[in-house]
Amino acid sequence: MARPAIAPGAELDGFTIGECVHHGGMATLWTVTHPGISMPLLMKVPRVAEGEDPAAIVSFEMEQMILPRLSGAHVPGCFGTGDFDRQAYVVMERIGGKTLYSRIDKLPIPYEEARVLGGKVATALADLHGQNVIHHDIKPSSIMFRPSGECVLIDFGLSHHNQLPDLLQEEFRLPYGTAPYMAPERLLGVRDDPRSDLFSLGVLLYFFTTGERPFGESETLRGMRRRLWRDPYPPRKLKIDYPPWLQEIVLRCLEIEPVWRHPTASQLAFELAHPEQVKLTARSERLQRDPLSTVWRRRFNRGLTLPKPKSSVAAQLASGPIVVVAIDTEEGARTLNECLRRTAAQLLSTLPSARLACLNVLKLGRITIDRTLDEQGNNKHIDRMVALRHWARPLELDESRLTVHVLEAVDPAAAILEFTRANHVDHIVIGARQNSMLRTLLGSVSAKVATEADCTVTVVRPPRSAATPAEEDSTG
Repeated sequence: MARPAIAPGAELDGFTIGECVHHGGMATLWTVTHPGISMPLLMKVPRVAEGEDPAAIVSFEMEQMILPRLSGAHVPGCFGTGDFDRQAYVVMERIGGKTLYSRIDKLPIPYEEARVLGGKVATALADLHGQNVIHHDIKPSSIMFRPSGECVLIDFGLSHHNQLPDLLQEEFRLPYGTAPYMAPERLLGVRDDPRSDLFSLGVLLYFFTTGERPFGESETLRGMRRRLWRDPYPPRKLKIDYPPWLQEIVLRCLEIEPVWRHPTASQLAFELAHPEQVKLTARSERLQRDPLSTVWRRRFNRGLTLPKPKSSVAAQLASGPIVVVAIDTEEGARTLNECLRRTAAQLLSTLPSARLACLNVLKLGRITIDRTLDEQGNNKHIDRMVALRHWARPLELDESRLTVHVLEAVDPAAAILEFTRANHVDHIVIGARQNSMLRTLLGSVSAKVATEADCTVTVVRPPRSAATPAEEDSTG
């Protein structure tokens, strides 16, 4: 069968070819149009001429399998594929603007800008991982942004899908990827750990905030293998004004062992969204790399760096959810709060990597002027933060797994829902009102949250014999 021509004006499966907008090492990109599709489109065509890298063909097969299965704002929409029997191609949504690669000549960028940028990429990764895909090529040229602000990840030729054959793993023994951004475990053949993408994002944040790559520009396999035992210089060695909270996050992303990184992309996004609550460890103040004794121990203790059996991507994400507990700090809610604590303890006991966010809503009046101090002259916001930490103390959580948040809002239920959506919360634990005239007239915060939340909601009620009339919704 004759292979159809790919040239301006040609037609392929209803798509009319426009201009070539990119001629890369593994594929070319063409603008295309289709009478039934109004949005701008791109057709990606693999390079299959004599002498081309066979990995380019396998990589394209992976993208053909994965991209049509993805959805949401963080990936380009897919509108068609063609097989290799006639003409291989993928038609996808054309994202306006440029990739992050266009920013490289203007590095470093401000820390606050990097925080927001990193949070958007982490959010996109959380969505991708939730669809059983690990990207494995996170770098500036794989990241774009929609006009509405959402991060869009592109180029899935090196990706791993938990429910599809991994052709790259099956057919090649050398790791494929972009050397400066490749996670250490990738060098050992591990392709099923979503925390590899967090390492790559850590490299990107390091580079964009210091102007230097953490592992240099080495492209040799020998040079890349050093990251199995050698850590980079801390950012504060390069920039003395580097924020401790940002160094804490970046160096945690760049940990050699995946288990020491953030458990999930959602938890990384949460930390970037709340820098004031990042738990600072010795990482945050470091000015030097690890001592040689540590480096040699890593290099010759193979138990630290050998691949370990992994669970599925979904199981790994499920072990590290973000859990919100909505707590009433007012008098009269003690019994309900004890029930909330027991429920939280039971939940966390089975989820050793979970993050707990304790939440309270300081309800504002619709038409009144609210005072920040109570009758005793104490700051209401600070008092409630202290009360939330006091509530959480019996749980004996590591501080890196605990944050407290006091929201100020006229509508407590709407505030809780907005917080959980903005921070990609996986599970809400909330107390329910007891039977009362107030509940009949105003409705229940817990009922609204349970009805409208995008995640799992556990509604807790104290035993009827222990309840008191003063106990209402656990949000204050």
